[in-house]
Amino acid sequence: MLGEYRISGRRAADISASIERAVGEGALEPGEVLPPMRELAERLDVNPNTVAAAYRTLRERGVIETSGRRGSRVRPKPATTARDLIRVEVPPGVRDLSDGNPDPALLPALAGAFAAAAAQGDREPVLYGHAPVEPELARLARAGLDADGVPDGPVAVTSGALDAVERVLAAHLRPGDAVVVEDPGWGSLLDLVPALGLRTVPVAVDDEGPLPDGVRKALAGGARALIVTDRAQNPTGAALSAARARALREVLAGHPETLLIEDDHGHHIVDVPLHPLAGATRRWAFSRSVAKAYGPDLRLAVLTGDAVTLDRVRGRQRLGPGWVSLTMQRAVARVWADGTVDPAAVAARYGRRRDALAEALQRRGITAHGRSGMNLWVPVPDETGVVARLLHAGWAVAPGARFRMSAPPGVRVTVSTLDEEEIEPLAEAIAAALGPGDGARRTYA
Repeated sequence: MLGEYRISGRRAADISASIERAVGEGALEPGEVLPPMRELAERLDVNPNTVAAAYRTLRERGVIETSGRRGSRVRPKPATTARDLIRVEVPPGVRDLSDGNPDPALLPALAGAFAAAAAQGDREPVLYGHAPVEPELARLARAGLDADGVPDGPVAVTSGALDAVERVLAAHLRPGDAVVVEDPGWGSLLDLVPALGLRTVPVAVDDEGPLPDGVRKALAGGARALIVTDRAQNPTGAALSAARARALREVLAGHPETLLIEDDHGHHIVDVPLHPLAGATRRWAFSRSVAKAYGPDLRLAVLTGDAVTLDRVRGRQRLGPGWVSLTMQRAVARVWADGTVDPAAVAARYGRRRDALAEALQRRGITAHGRSGMNLWVPVPDETGVVARLLHAGWAVAPGARFRMSAPPGVRVTVSTLDEEEIEPLAEAIAAALGPGDGARRTYA
């Protein structure tokens, strides 16, 4: 039903503009059904092909979606409020374990690396037309990818992992296409997919990654892309095992046209081996960000993939920002080359804190998930109640609503800065917030 709004126009461009204007002004609301094409053509006294062209334009722009006999309807609005805003306000004196940040004490000193990069820039100023990727960064990145079994491919540099994912999705998909995502999963990614006019298809995860049966069902149902976090999955800490990677490769072998995107979220902060899926499909991309190991303000990720995908990404990048700062690229390359960060030592520190809290919770009958990285996922019966009770007890954790779609409730605890003497008090507070027996019987898959 269209209520009082009257679609107008004689040309396809005018008809589509009329509908899009109404959607933007709120006169046509998300989910509202549009008239069948022949009916609207009669009403406007135009050829049905004109209305068909208008509807096609609206679908391509992500304004409407068409589903067979159910007709065309206004799409849900793209996400405009980030899930990161689903957070608790942390009062003074409350220990904040909700932010997902790395431990500042484990981040490298960057002054020397940037001074050297700036000095190189003084000697060799970066001008328009310069190659967009620093050769030394590309060499070091490619060597690391080769060592981890990631197939050969061109190298690009993006402004972080989310920028890489957005550019790869935009290179291949059109509004209305379906994308398989992990659930629970990265909140920013769960916002990004619908913001691009794409449909999210949630698939459950366990400690070893996405469940193959869920991925198989989603791809059989028409999903065109799959996004997987290889290690240190946010928020659950899942990491692809060798067995899970084999199972997912078998699924992807039956859907070779799937766009596969991998995010190695745990690069240089985890001690579990990488088991990449890259190369299992014709179109693939693999991203490594430096944010967790070197600090979130280093907005840099290395991206590789098949030649077609990387050519499209780099071509579109040239028409936007052009390139990621070569000074930043040179600084990161120097940090890598100098061994400023000891990945094994960093991984061990995070691992000890994560395992100690998980074991303390287990002794209290509470299951927590965190195979890798700096977070633990604790299934709970009532997120709001648990978060509130923990705040009252002096601990702030992230509500699971930031990270899930249809998965059961949970809370995320960032362990990156936990001190040894805090482990037992925190575990006791979580147990008290859950109540007797609430945490032991729940899973997140």
